[in-house]
Amino acid sequence: MSWSDRDQAILWHPYTQMKTADPPLTIVRGNGCSLFTEEGRCLLDGISSWWVNLHGHSHPQIVLRVSQQLALLEHVLFAGFTHPSAVELAEEILKTLPANQANVFYSDNGSTSVEIALKMALQFWRNCGVHQKVRIVGLEGGYHGDTLGAMSVSGRSVFTVPFEPYLFPVDRIPAPLQGQEERSIQSLQKLLETGTVAAFIFEPLVQGAGGMRFLSRDALSLEIALCRDHQVLSIADEVMTGFFRTGKFWACDSLGHKPDLICISKGLSGGTTPLAMTTCTSAIFDGFLSDDRSKALLHGHSFTANPVGCAAGLASLQLLQSAECQSSIQLLANSHQAFVRQIQQEFPMLQNPRALGTLFAVEFPTSDQGYLDEIGPRLYRHFLHQGVILRPLGNTVYVLPPYCVTVEELDCFYEAIRSAARRFCTNNP
Repeated sequence: MSWSDRDQAILWHPYTQMKTADPPLTIVRGNGCSLFTEEGRCLLDGISSWWVNLHGHSHPQIVLRVSQQLALLEHVLFAGFTHPSAVELAEEILKTLPANQANVFYSDNGSTSVEIALKMALQFWRNCGVHQKVRIVGLEGGYHGDTLGAMSVSGRSVFTVPFEPYLFPVDRIPAPLQGQEERSIQSLQKLLETGTVAAFIFEPLVQGAGGMRFLSRDALSLEIALCRDHQVLSIADEVMTGFFRTGKFWACDSLGHKPDLICISKGLSGGTTPLAMTTCTSAIFDGFLSDDRSKALLHGHSFTANPVGCAAGLASLQLLQSAECQSSIQLLANSHQAFVRQIQQEFPMLQNPRALGTLFAVEFPTSDQGYLDEIGPRLYRHFLHQGVILRPLGNTVYVLPPYCVTVEELDCFYEAIRSAARRFCTNNP
């Protein structure tokens, strides 16, 4: 019996209708952008295995650092204890973040980093004796994770429908997409004037799972400033956008005003282990300092600041800041921009081809643009047949590969998209 057969007998996969899904492909080895099935077939990973893998699979420098850490310490509880890798990684990350970020709280994935940011913001005002600030503002179309708090602050979608009775109320404003900037700003201003808003949460520059929608940096920056004017905390969800995905180290680097809290995960460990951070200003941290133990942030996870994950993060950061990696990031960004121009000329029926940093995205024409549109699975199967892993978000196809990607591998992704356009958008065979 194959691994795939054994899997189907007992396992339940994410975002998958198990009754109708194709059998899962068994991956037994990875190297660079390549993943190898148990049959020996090679597939090129064009989405960094859900946006986490920055430098390619099984990178030798990360493998070495992780192996060294395992030989020293695999894990220790982080309540009342610390270890060198956790301290060093936090120090190095803070060096890259906006200057107002001062403290780091570790966790294990993007959803929990968001949950922690929300709890920090709400409890901060309570600790300060400001009891009227209890509302959260989010953006329509946003996505912040699948735990209940993260779903609550996300836009309403097929992901949240079964849980609507259990989600806490959130005020949503239009996302500052092109042409909607003023409407978004005015909607936020009106809510802020009530004096009851505790925090505003957003994905900087790109709404990822919402369809790779690009947001106005000027409007977002102004909205952060409005929050500051009204003593409202702003939370930037950099889970997908961090580590040069939008061209700069952090998407917030493109904003004129900086958030009070930042959620970090995905690429933090280079894609090696689950790892996350929530960072905040010193003013927020100080709001939890008290002789009253009930004012502490009473939150934690068993694997908080796992030494193996922190070691992987340190190796990833070292790679990320190397001249070779920075050159690859620029090459990738330039290639995407060139492909946007080519697609516009070759396939004008494809909608809104766009690129930002290392991200390329385009919409395939369809009558239903929701996440469950059947064009998504059809495109996914087509791409697998072409030897590439591109997992559409509804009708949105995107390319977000590891930074080790070669020009030849990029051409494989681009040609797969051209092939799909010829098959699904024209009468050509």
